[in-house]
Amino acid sequence: MAKKLESETTEEELSLEQIKRRVDTLDQRLDNIDTMLTALAERAMKRPLSVTITCPGCGQIIEIGMVGSEKMTR
Repeated sequence: MAKKLESETTEEELSLEQIKRRVDTLDQRLDNIDTMLTALAERAMKRPLSVTITCPGCGQIIEIGMVGSEKMTR
């Protein structure tokens, strides 16, 4: 009975560690996305910018054009 409780506790700790690692990984990815979008927005505010994206599902090409004339304020 005690071994069963120890086993369950260990599994819960491992599960919590996995969740923490996944949340940290997600946080890093979101930070990277934020950095890229901020750089794109700053660039777009300085001059015209065109972003071309290919849909992985259907293969359709999507082009997004942005034009800005003012510097972004923070």
